[in-house]
Amino acid sequence: MSPVGARETRAFASEIKFLIPRAIGMAVREWARRRLAADAHGTGSFGDEYHTTTIYFDSPEYDVYHRRRSFGRSKYRIRRYDDRPQAFLERKLRRPGMLTKRRTLIELDELTRLEQHAPDQWDGGWFHRRLLLRRLRPVCEVSYHRLAREGMAASGPIRLTLDERLHVALADRPEFASGRTGMHILEPSMILELKYRSTVPPVFKELVEEFGLRPQTTSKYRLGIAALDPRAAGSAGQPSAVSEPAIDGPPCA
Repeated sequence: MSPVGARETRAFASEIKFLIPRAIGMAVREWARRRLAADAHGTGSFGDEYHTTTIYFDSPEYDVYHRRRSFGRSKYRIRRYDDRPQAFLERKLRRPGMLTKRRTLIELDELTRLEQHAPDQWDGGWFHRRLLLRRLRPVCEVSYHRLAREGMAASGPIRLTLDERLHVALADRPEFASGRTGMHILEPSMILELKYRSTVPPVFKELVEEFGLRPQTTSKYRLGIAALDPRAAGSAGQPSAVSEPAIDGPPCA
């Protein structure tokens, strides 16, 4: 894990998602464990599992959810792994042909700074300033169990994640509160994500062909808001079954 206060930027040219039945997901998990290495920070008997909890931000008009203007290109969130005493302040930004993530690791007790009316000088100041500029506030907390495997292709690093047991709860403060009530969503499906730098690596093509997978646009945040507040979702709905380009075509940014 990065040291507290460190700025980290990750870039993948493409991220392709699949919404798959649990039975297929279990088979994909075994396939991934045979073909890819365990995540460096994973736990469990295979060293590739962890629990993730994320607080998502949106404007009062839910511009991020509805993908209005520049809000449709970025997501601001706070992510915590397992029960660690730190969390990442993250911005996920999509540009043509590029998906980037900027994040800074902070101690949990620093999250209260995000409730101040003006940002001060600290490692998370960049994140706080953007929240204020874009009028973003916490709206929901999504948690799930993740399996993560990784490897190296000719074009660079590749990563496979498989998420299940999604749970969503309302959130109105930037804190990870124990005992939040909420609901399970997406059962019994799982979300598979494939990340790579440029062209689709052969190992991912083999995976898609072997299991007959079809890419779909799926957002855990949008699933959560649609379940918690259908009025906020409005007519936009959740496009979890919208097909993306075939995996042997151009990268999906």
